[in-house]
Order: sequence, then C-alpha cells, then structure tokens
Amino acid sequence: MFKKNIVLIGMMGSGKTTIGFKLAKKLNYEFVDIDLEIEKFENEKIFDIFVNKGEKHFRKIEEKISLVLLEKNKCVISLGGGTFLNHKIRKKIKGNSFSFWLDWKIETILNRISKNKRRPLAFKLSNNELINLYKKRIKFYKMSDFKIKCNNKNKNEIIKNIYTIIKNESSTN
Repeated sequence: MFKKNIVLIGMMGSGKTTIGFKLAKKLNYEFVDIDLEIEKFENEKIFDIFVNKGEKHFRKIEEKISLVLLEKNKCVISLGGGTFLNHKIRKKIKGNSFSFWLDWKIETILNRISKNKRRPLAFKLSNNELINLYKKRIKFYKMSDFKIKCNNKNKNEIIKNIYTIIKNESSTN
C-alpha cells in the first residue's frame, strides 16, 4: 500500500488496541501499542506508574517513546487516550502518519471504562469528571485526519471503514 503509519486515537475504552491489532494484520503492518511499550520500558503497569511516579513522569516517558516509535514506517500505532494532546506528538503524526479518531458516544465510553478498573485516570474519577475529561480531549481528537463514528458498528465494520479510507488515500498519493 504505502509507507505511512496509521495512528489510532481516542478515549480510553475506545478499542484502539483491539482495532489496531486486527487492522495491522489486515495491512500486514507492525502493531505498536504505546501503553504496552511504556510498560516494557518502565517494567511496570501503567496504573502503577501513575500511582508510584505520577502522571507527569508518565507523560514524559510517553512523549519520549511515542516520538521514537513514530519514526517507524508501516505501523499501526495505538496511542493512549491522552497522548494526542501532546503538541510534539501531534506534529510528528502529521508528518508521517494518518490519524484516525475512534469516536464513540460518551455513554459507550463510560460503560466500557466502568467495567475496567485498570485505567489509572478513570479509577479515581466520577462519571461527571470523566465526561469533563472527554470534553477537554475532544478538541484535540478533532485534529485527527479522519473521524470514524464507531457507534452501531462492530470491530470488523470499523476496520473495513479505516481500510477503505487508507486504500483511497494510497491511490491518491
């Protein structure tokens, strides 16, 4: 197809890892999950990094690892929910990647997050605070190259949607 990376962005619980893994297989690309790479680098789970070292430390490591991994080609990269808020990372993505925002209704996100207590930011936030976090992040997510409306779609339909866009973009580049 082409050499650009495919970067998946969106709130925690939006399916970036699941969709990314399957999309990478379909494209025959390498799959990279930034959160997993951070855990390997720190030899600690994301939740524990937040608790033991704080969000500031986490964001510093996240930036360092993301900028290095975004140098690669032909990767599907799943970003953490807050990664795209970083200006340096957004700028790097605009240079050599297509970014796709996996957009879900906030009710869907809240439902998914409530079932998973491994998410460090969500663990201590109420639903109202999570809604406010979503509202803050959405203005950054809107800067993505493509918005994929995910509600009422299954994983395969979302992947097919992304794949069709990539195919169309590769034929014009």
